[in-house]
Amino acid sequence: MRAWVLLSAVLWYFTGVGWNRNSERTEKGFIYGKPGHPVKVYVKLHHNSPVLVCMDLKRAEKETVDPTYLWVGPNEKPLTGNNRINITKTGKLMVKDFLEPLSGLYTCTLSYKTIKAETQEEKVVKQRYDFMIFAYREPDYSYQMAVRFTTKSCVGKYNDMLFRVLKKILDNLISDLSCHIIEPSYKCHFVKVPKHGLLPELFIAFEVNPFAPGWKGKCNESVDCEDTTNHNILQARNRIEEFFRSQAYIFNHDFNKTLPAMHFVDHSFQIVRIDSCRPGFGKNEGLHSNCATCCVVCGPGTFSPDVDVTCQTCVSIQIYGAKSCP
Repeated sequence: MRAWVLLSAVLWYFTGVGWNRNSERTEKGFIYGKPGHPVKVYVKLHHNSPVLVCMDLKRAEKETVDPTYLWVGPNEKPLTGNNRINITKTGKLMVKDFLEPLSGLYTCTLSYKTIKAETQEEKVVKQRYDFMIFAYREPDYSYQMAVRFTTKSCVGKYNDMLFRVLKKILDNLISDLSCHIIEPSYKCHFVKVPKHGLLPELFIAFEVNPFAPGWKGKCNESVDCEDTTNHNILQARNRIEEFFRSQAYIFNHDFNKTLPAMHFVDHSFQIVRIDSCRPGFGKNEGLHSNCATCCVVCGPGTFSPDVDVTCQTCVSIQIYGAKSCP
């Protein structure tokens, strides 16, 4: 019997079923380190982090002898005794149910041996990998809308009556979504229409907001509720858009060119989405270009006290997610 066949048979006898050495390496969702370059990782609040690998991709494609892994968390604290932290024997790290205070620098030191074939001389090699992990959340959406209505005159009570009735109709249209109309306003302007003289029109503006009284009741026990509120505000936007679209259709098809003195001006509906971030979070496209649309946790030296979209400077702050400046 050939020696390689005998050895193979012995190994099978000792170990039983073999293992696929490529199975972990080809698995998706891993983030590898980069020697000398911190890797930025963004984890949605209350979600699990991706799997961080204490190795760069080039090293992972080679054999590594006697590897050991040492992970250190933010503020150089050892990652032991924390039930949110999961570290495997092969140096892979995952953080469960990620929160703001878990943000920061995570460092792993990989130690392994190189062995010279001729002399069997062993040498220990160490490589450090840095991962900057940031908590983030989706922005809260609201919509700024504007429409125009014709009117008989820029003076008189009917303009105000139309304005109040329209607001009530729109509020009723979206009330079941826990959304409401805020900051409504209108002004009357004279518009020169082609082939016509100056015509008075009402320029009406309002914001559709997802935080009507009782909105938390729609959260279905969700921790932060942003997915629910953003879903509801999108439905509210679609309903209001369809409402004004139907107004245009009615006036274009049902009045035989005889329109009431006060009516919706076709194609006047305009909409702009407005993003806001919860306290302790903000946007910074320059610093977080890979998560430019995200509300990322405010880092040390910054804070956000309200629903603004930026973190403000406060040099005395040393934590992530600060909501005030002491």
